Amino acid sequence: MSFPMCIGHRGARGYKPENTLPAFDFAIELGCDWLELDVHLVEGELVVIHDRELDRTTNGRGQVNEQSLDYLRSLDAGDGAGIPLLSEVLDLVDQRCGVNVELKGPGTAAPACALLDRYCQKGWSTEQFLVSAFNHRELAQCEPRYRRGALFAKRLEDEWERAASLGAWSVNYDLNDVTETLVDEAHRRGYKILV
Repeated sequence: MSFPMCIGHRGARGYKPENTLPAFDFAIELGCDWLELDVHLVEGELVVIHDRELDRTTNGRGQVNEQSLDYLRSLDAGDGAGIPLLSEVLDLVDQRCGVNVELKGPGTAAPACALLDRYCQKGWSTEQFLVSAFNHRELAQCEPRYRRGALFAKRLEDEWERAASLGAWSVNYDLNDVTETLVDEAHRRGYKILV
């Protein structure tokens, strides 16, 4: 993994509808080293969508976790693209870049790691994946063989203790919180810092 990394956040969301197969494909075409995406668990499947609600990014309504998988799969997530499954994204990526799987919904850690295991059996390596979350309890359930990214919505007094307790590989912050001092401290403590 080379640094600095160029990460396609929700794919090439400035060009294509976020978290869709066209957005991920275009991000790779643009030369992104990594893709970041968000997963929720619905009827045993990991669906790739950021928000808890469907309204902003699809033509659907309601909460993602309250809908059937068939309903979610019938929606338009922009320009005719549907809500993909994580497996469909990984098939599309086909090891052309790394993938940061952000755990959004409850109960996503174990099925996400099980799916990543299946792809590692097909030739991917664990280093091609990063699993991240704002919900550190969920992230703690991720298999330690996968790198963990501790996401922080703001600076916290116990952020380094939290990162250490998670066995985090990286600490991930909003751009507005990143300073030279923070970067130096993260590196001194052995963490990568993702913005």
